[in-house]
Parts: sequence; structure tokens; C-alpha cells
Amino acid sequence: MHLPKPLALALALSATLLSAASQAATAQPAVVIVHGAFADGSDWAKVVPLLQDRGIAVTVVQNPLTSLADDVAATQRVLNNQDGDVVLVGHSWGGTVISQAGTDDKVRGLVYVAAFAPNPGQATGELYGGYPTAPGSSQIAADKNGYLYLTAQGMANDFAQDLPPAQTAVMSATQGPIRAAAFEERTSVAAWQQKPSWYIVASDDRMIVPQMQRDFAKKIGAQTTELAASHVPQQSRPEDVAKVILQAVQESQARAGK
Repeated sequence: MHLPKPLALALALSATLLSAASQAATAQPAVVIVHGAFADGSDWAKVVPLLQDRGIAVTVVQNPLTSLADDVAATQRVLNNQDGDVVLVGHSWGGTVISQAGTDDKVRGLVYVAAFAPNPGQATGELYGGYPTAPGSSQIAADKNGYLYLTAQGMANDFAQDLPPAQTAVMSATQGPIRAAAFEERTSVAAWQQKPSWYIVASDDRMIVPQMQRDFAKKIGAQTTELAASHVPQQSRPEDVAKVILQAVQESQARAGK
């Protein structure tokens, strides 16, 4: 049977629209990851393929670590390039960045990995008040340009003490120093007040004391997972970190009715 040409075109257009709607309904949120200080995007090299194997689009922001404003801007540029929903992940200093940048309308959930979670108007440097001094803080040194870096000893013994020396040597060489003044910059918002959050506590952390992390998780009402890991569980426990991010993706997708 031959349909009239206008009717055939209408049916074809309807089928195309239905197919597009079906694809949109099943699309998973993308994952955008914000690395911390004394690191770069390669810090997430073990987790990224685990997410990609599940069909999730992943982008790791390369933070300049020059200021909170600059790191938020770098994250915002990546968010602008996403076509749909996003789960935003932040490690350490990256937690401050996603707390500010995560108010973007595309962001459906936040995952904090051994990360800071400041209130609106707080500076990251203020968050240590009332807690024991982290052992690794003694290994943070300043260079001649006003940037902070972690000594090789600190990388091996405090930042990533559960990784082999050959790996921590590379991490020390590729680390991103952070401008010291960044820790004095105040957030203006807290995305965790608006968005569902997940938190991974690293119970063997020597950079951000674990009790501080537990208190952050409680404050922001996060679904919390505790891992026996150093400050970089994404390096020493990548499967477990990926599992939490996948949970955030799936639950964010369900909340959106997709």
C-alpha cells in the first residue's frame, strides 16, 4: 500500500521524534570530575575507564589551580559543553570548586571524594579550625611564586601512602601546585544545599583528617561510603570509587524520571 506523500512524511517525522525522545529518556548523566591540589587530571586515570566501560561520558577538568574563581571557570566551561545532565565529582580542593560550580542547572548530583564541602561564604583554609593538624600538612612547601606544592616525601608517606613508590614518584613529578591565596577565597554558594550528594570518606587520610570528612558528609546530608584508603582512594580503590559514582549516576537518572 502506498501512503500519500504528505502522510508518509508526517509518519516518518513522528518516528524520528519518538526515537529521539526515547534516546533522551534513556540517556545517562555524564560525569565531570574536578581534581584536587597537588594533582592533575591523570589522578583519575584508573576510574575513568571503569565509567566509560559502562557507557558513561566522562570529562576530567584540568584545573589551573590559580584561584577558586579560575577553577570554577574551568569547570563551568566543561559543563557548558555537556548536552545533558551531569554528575559532578570533586576530590579534595575540588570539593570547594564543585560546591561553587555545582549550582549549574545541568548538575543533578554531587560526589565528594575526601573533599572539602564549605558553607556559603567560607574559605577553604578556615575549615581546618577545631580539628587536629593533618600529618601531611608539614610536607606542604611554598615555591618562589606563591604556589604550594607537596614534597616527594609527603606524596609517598601522606598523600598516597597506599600506593607503590614508583607511582608516587610519578605523581610527585606531575602534581599541580596550587596558588596559596586560593585557600583564602570564599565561596558565595553551596551547591550541596540544593543538590543530592554522595561522600567518600578516606579513613586513612593524612591530608584531610577523616573526622573532618565525616562531619562534612553529615552536614551536607550525603549518602556516605567509608573506604580504608589514603587521600587518593581514586588511585588505591578505583573500583569502589567508581561504584559510588555509578550509584550517583543511576539515582540521578531515576530522580529525573529517565
